Amino acid sequence: MEEPLCLVQNGADGVLSPNPEALEVLRGIGQPVVVVAIAGPYRTGKSFLMNRLAQRRTGFALGHTVQAQTKGIWMWCLPHPCRANTTLVLLDTEGLGDPNKGDSCNDAWIFTLALLLSSTLVYNSIGTIDHQALQHLGLVTTLTDHVQVHTEDDSDTAAANFVRFFPGFIWAMRDFALELSLDGQSITEDEYLENALRLQPGSSRVVQEQNELRRCLRVFFPERKCFVLPPPAEVEAMTRLAELNEGQLRPGFLRQADAFCRHVWDKAPVKALPGRQAVTGSMLASLAERYVAAIASSGVLCLESAVMALATAENTAAVAAAVAEYKQRMERELKLPTASQEALGDVHRRCEHCALAIFMERAFTHNSHQYQEQLKHELEAAKEEFCQRNEAASVERCRVLLRELWQDVEQRLDRGEYAVPGGSRRFQERLQELMEEYRQRPGKGVKAAAVLEEFLREREVLVRALCAADQQLSECERERVAGEALAAAAVAAAKEAAEAAKARLEEQQRSFEKHKQDLEEQTQHEQQAMLEEQERIIAHKQKEQEALLKEGFKEEAEKLKEQIKKLEKEKEGIKKGSCIQKPLHLFSTVIGLWGLWRAVMPVVLRLLQRLV
Repeated sequence: MEEPLCLVQNGADGVLSPNPEALEVLRGIGQPVVVVAIAGPYRTGKSFLMNRLAQRRTGFALGHTVQAQTKGIWMWCLPHPCRANTTLVLLDTEGLGDPNKGDSCNDAWIFTLALLLSSTLVYNSIGTIDHQALQHLGLVTTLTDHVQVHTEDDSDTAAANFVRFFPGFIWAMRDFALELSLDGQSITEDEYLENALRLQPGSSRVVQEQNELRRCLRVFFPERKCFVLPPPAEVEAMTRLAELNEGQLRPGFLRQADAFCRHVWDKAPVKALPGRQAVTGSMLASLAERYVAAIASSGVLCLESAVMALATAENTAAVAAAVAEYKQRMERELKLPTASQEALGDVHRRCEHCALAIFMERAFTHNSHQYQEQLKHELEAAKEEFCQRNEAASVERCRVLLRELWQDVEQRLDRGEYAVPGGSRRFQERLQELMEEYRQRPGKGVKAAAVLEEFLREREVLVRALCAADQQLSECERERVAGEALAAAAVAAAKEAAEAAKARLEEQQRSFEKHKQDLEEQTQHEQQAMLEEQERIIAHKQKEQEALLKEGFKEEAEKLKEQIKKLEKEKEGIKKGSCIQKPLHLFSTVIGLWGLWRAVMPVVLRLLQRLV
């Protein structure tokens, strides 16, 4: 994108709506996205900081008056400056607390959307972390009024689960002019932030409200970072920041701004959902669309519902893409008719492996097992269609060849060469020559014997008539000669069909084994990702519990202790999950193989009966 584009429009009536043009841009991005959103009070230089992240002097609109410039949420998609095959998505949000808007609920939704869409949220404010700065962040404490993780969650449960969805947090303090020291000792920016978030003793309403906000920030955002930036330029130059070159900006600001940008470029993670599912641009578009629709319809966001809807859409698309890839490769690589069923199976396996790789790459881990089962059936149906086409091509090729070879026999029949004593023997000899020449011809495909048997059956009446008219043959010889060629062809056709059925069964079994292996690997990967995420959350809760105990808040620490116990129990459940899933997957595979064998068994029995 050469310039930013509005992603979420904020109408004059305060109604939010997604911009179709911006969604279309995101849908065209198949790469993982690092999403950095900035929020904070209006007129605090958010857009200027975001332009520096984009490495551009202009882009997001800057203003030089007290009037807010950004409305809604604006988006800028750029190649990531440090990571290949990754897109950096910058989201600049409408400033909070604009007195001309007069709708705090609208502010809350803008902030909530920025938080939920981003992988790193930058909170930008002026001055120091004081009472006023915390007041502006009061929206964090109302998140449970607007957002649920699960539909049945109460506010306490929802708050405990937010950490699974929330981004990393950076507080950017602008125009900071104080010395970073505490009790006469120099401190870092991060220590300054952590000290400001320490719970304060006291029971007054103000203290309780401030502590609730501090507690929310600590619980919701385990990964926190702080940057303090001095004013970028002299006061008289602040109205034309976009026009200033690097040499006209203060060295202190440049140092801190560069450190901020380097940190974001190096550390800001790819946007991910629970289970460490990486989000692509197209997935981000779906999330934005679903979040805004939920706001418009009910005023409450259920994250699980949005993720499940996204998973369904993504997995459905992954199945469709995998099947399309399979069909395209089969069309390109398969030369019909194939010499044998095994030859078709070799091409099928290569194409199936490519299709599975595409599915595994695109599939959303949530509920992906049932979609892999769907993919297995769709690939099998597609393969069966190619098998039928292969057989049809073989039948057509063989019939053309037999018509060509039969022309000489037909001409001899017309001349009456076989309607004489001993003619049936000469006819049989010529028929054997025809069959041998037919067998020697290449490229007949998998139905060669079956088509030959059909061809001889169609001419069985002619053979018997010639034998019956030949006075040199005894009655016993007539029967033997009349059925000799057809019997040999029937045996060959039965053998051909049995071998084809066996080859298909073996192909099916190999295919099931491949699906089973991929499914088990995916299950193990998913389980490991869930365990790592659970351990990360437990470690964060334990750290917060220790901090609360040190600060003297034993009651709050006990509540966290109960949450940790529940998380530990969930962790054990995740560990045991694989012990249940693997037999289920194996059972599914066995059932599939048994279903196939039941379908093949009648064919085999009929072939055996014909052979007997």
